[in-house]
Amino acid sequence: MTSTQTETGKDALGLTGIVVKPLERVPVRRRESGVTTSAWRLDASCDQGRGGIVFVDGPPPGPHYRGEGLFLGWSQERLAEAYKTFSELIATSDSSFELLQLG
Repeated sequence: MTSTQTETGKDALGLTGIVVKPLERVPVRRRESGVTTSAWRLDASCDQGRGGIVFVDGPPPGPHYRGEGLFLGWSQERLAEAYKTFSELIATSDSSFELLQLG
């Protein structure tokens, strides 16, 4: 196991052999806003493919998720469930994992 990924072989949400990288803070821009803000990006790979989920938290229309790669086309509910599940995999596999409180 390396510091950039969790142990392999985890199964969840119908996906097998999941490997999840630690959360990363990324810049995002919404259509309805001319301001660049930050979001959390979670990258995962599994036997079915690779992809990422970006969690954008902010003012209306409120928090939402964006799926990329394998997660493209997933519903908001399924993306939220995957994001939560994969975040828990990261937290349980890396005892040094800590979310920063910004602002």
